Amino acid sequence: MKFNQTSLVALAGILLSATAFGEEKPNVLLILVDDLKPALGCYGDKTALSPNIDKLAGRGMQFDLAYCNQAVCAPSRFTLMLGSHSTSTGLYGLGSPLRKIIPDAVTIPQHFAKHGGYKTESLGKIFHIGHGNEGDPPSFSIPHFKEKVIEYVAESSKPEGKLTREEAMFENVRVPNFNALPRGAAFENPEVEDDAYADGRVADETKKRLQAAKALREKDGTPFFIAAGFARPHLPFSAPKKYWDLYDAAKLPMPENENLPAESPKVAGKRGGEIRNYFPVPDKGSPDQISNELKRELIHGYYASVSYVDAQIGKVIDELDQLGLADNTIIVLWGDHGFHLGDLGIWTKHTNYEQANRIPILITAPGVTQPNTTTKQLAESVDIFPTLADLAGLPAPNFTEGPQKIDGISLVPVLKNTTTRVRDHAFHAYPKKKMGRAIRTERYRLIEWKKPGAPADSAEIELYDYESDPYETKNHAAEKLDVVAALRKTLATYPEAARRK
Repeated sequence: MKFNQTSLVALAGILLSATAFGEEKPNVLLILVDDLKPALGCYGDKTALSPNIDKLAGRGMQFDLAYCNQAVCAPSRFTLMLGSHSTSTGLYGLGSPLRKIIPDAVTIPQHFAKHGGYKTESLGKIFHIGHGNEGDPPSFSIPHFKEKVIEYVAESSKPEGKLTREEAMFENVRVPNFNALPRGAAFENPEVEDDAYADGRVADETKKRLQAAKALREKDGTPFFIAAGFARPHLPFSAPKKYWDLYDAAKLPMPENENLPAESPKVAGKRGGEIRNYFPVPDKGSPDQISNELKRELIHGYYASVSYVDAQIGKVIDELDQLGLADNTIIVLWGDHGFHLGDLGIWTKHTNYEQANRIPILITAPGVTQPNTTTKQLAESVDIFPTLADLAGLPAPNFTEGPQKIDGISLVPVLKNTTTRVRDHAFHAYPKKKMGRAIRTERYRLIEWKKPGAPADSAEIELYDYESDPYETKNHAAEKLDVVAALRKTLATYPEAARRK
């Protein structure tokens, strides 16, 4: 039997982790946060007030160079749950129906249920529900606890109380023209309790599920796999006033560079998009029509939302501790993608640039990870599936056969030793009129824009140097030909992108 480097790393990880929890299967708490970039104190953000996530980071390992595989909600969550790049599955869109496209797909919770006897549960935003997508009920043992993503309390946030554009999209309401619907507010901050919004209710329900899961484990030994998904800081920035009051608006960081990178291809840029579906953002026009005052309010809303979701996650972790479950529970916190806050003149996500693709990944695995550890290992969303299976002593998801190709690599060797490396780059992609596939190393990002199957010399190339130009002010491809050649050689090891499905 022949082994390549990837399979040897995976095998070593299984051997290392199989005894980490003894004969007992560990529980899993998977925390998903929508639109959360590393705007967190533990990642060095001096503005963010995120004490609970910071404390969680201190319990295990923080991945400083973690990246999503596509910077948009539904595809990013598919990459997580399937361990497969969107360029492998063709699941690029918000409305991609998983079971119609890959009927026999095996998701992380399904793998845990089949091979470990886990009871699997989901709450809040796990798979993307909306835009025609209904999520994936087959993934879990019991019905999903669904909550809102687009939510308002203040009457002034919804013109005439009518359904807004984004509410209709996320609630799968079919209308002839979404742009004919009114826009909802981009932010609100009423004096309400945490459970006035979905994330507070998800936290409360997750606490109840943990209590029930402990009782079931004590009764018959059934381990739990609970996935809890939180909506903020996704727009609208709806959060109780007390979280807004944590910040002095005058001291918030404003964008360092509001221009697209010099000499970058037109296909790579973004203007408008999702942000225009919320007032008082201009419905049409360029980003320079967003006043500095409004920019500051939007940035304020993002940070307030981060602090709000941080408090909800803290409630869940506190409950886990009080129930005595921490010593036998793997905890993973994952942001589905990053978020532009006016940098490059861009708002929200949907690009191949740093702010849209860099994410937080925190992993605590008792007996495996050490407290207060960080690593520069390049990590991807697709790595979570094989890593969790490895930690739990379950069979590795099949790397060569099966309904979906597994693109992820187990990070367990890194969890045991921060200096260990299982890869030297991360891969991500974003589809527009051309497919933009990217390689991110510790220093550089190369992006190749071309139609799948087109000749290599037809591609438009971007190269960014985060050592000399951290704000992506210029495309350096023309002046660093040797770096471009080396990274394109790495990119060529990946198959051409699958067609859209």
